[in-house]
Amino acid sequence: MLLTLCTVGFLISGYFVGVTFQWVKPDTRWIPPVCRMGQDTCSSVVFTRQARVFGPPNAVLGLLFYLLLAAAAIGGALDEPLVHLALLGISGATVVLGLFLTYSLLFVIRVRCVLCFTSHVVNLALFVILLTGG
Repeated sequence: MLLTLCTVGFLISGYFVGVTFQWVKPDTRWIPPVCRMGQDTCSSVVFTRQARVFGPPNAVLGLLFYLLLAAAAIGGALDEPLVHLALLGISGATVVLGLFLTYSLLFVIRVRCVLCFTSHVVNLALFVILLTGG
């Protein structure tokens, strides 16, 4: 389940990275319709200061997080207490950041971004998995 969630998060982050750097149009045809964002909606999300909380685009940091977590799971490093604790801390930070970003989406930017909400739910699920040792 952890690897599946990392894959979903990675794909969503990859889409946002592509849109951020204008490698992909938000409404490109090869993106499944349920995932496509309109130009206005997507631009209002990926080009805000909330999309760069720590400097680089949040989606780039997301790609790194999902890769790191998946690599740790595949390589068995999650069994190491220090690695597990570090990833749990990072995962917890993604949940806190997700709460801030959800608030921003709903009440500041006022955009209903299904992919954004999905990625926040993925991050919460990953945190619960790491917390429970599942």
